[in-house]
Amino acid sequence: MAQNIYDRPEFFAGYSSLVRSVEGLAGAPEWPALRAMLPEVKGRRIVDLGCGFGWFCRWAWEQGAASVLGFDVSQKMLERAVASSDMAIEYRRADLEELNLPAAAYDLAYSSLALHYVNDVGRLFSAIHQALAPGGRLVFSTEHPVLMAPSKPGWSIDAEGKRTWPIDCYFIEGPRTTDWLSEGVVKYHRTIGTTLNALIAAGFTLNHVEEFCPTPEQIAAKPELAEELERPMFLLVSASR
Repeated sequence: MAQNIYDRPEFFAGYSSLVRSVEGLAGAPEWPALRAMLPEVKGRRIVDLGCGFGWFCRWAWEQGAASVLGFDVSQKMLERAVASSDMAIEYRRADLEELNLPAAAYDLAYSSLALHYVNDVGRLFSAIHQALAPGGRLVFSTEHPVLMAPSKPGWSIDAEGKRTWPIDCYFIEGPRTTDWLSEGVVKYHRTIGTTLNALIAAGFTLNHVEEFCPTPEQIAAKPELAEELERPMFLLVSASR
């Protein structure tokens, strides 16, 4: 079973105060790039894996989706999602490590920053593949493995006064425990190759792979994003059944 870190009071409080939690999709710098990878959602049956506060679910419904179902392991996240919506969106509590979905039930599966909490991502990709109708699409973001590989959180200053990001055992995959918003947060480090090959093994065809980098316009609006030029923060992927 996946670690349910989001229901810890201290983690939930910290997460709720993040810009992306307050502003929603508009506060997520990678959202424009992810949105560009999405197919037309109007009339589509959509499932959101790790839906959190339901920001994407509400966006998809507003775009005319035929149905929207959001899954999350966190009861606190789901309660916030339900309280924030008066739309006909269905939310269910589920562990992505054990999730089973009906065959050919969806046209689009979406997941934002949830897959790095999943140990057996190959099993999940197979479950998603059989749950998509022919021609269906999977679009997801995950923490970039370079971001997850450092042995120490954050960056340090070298002798020349430049920031450095210590990479630790990139090719040794598996759980990495960090302190982020709460102590003992477990995420699963995988190389880019492992993630992409797991998709291919599940039967997916890769459409687009992007290592997220903020645009000059985004940096001009939010100068703090300039540090994201020093190493990739997110891996964005679109794949078709």
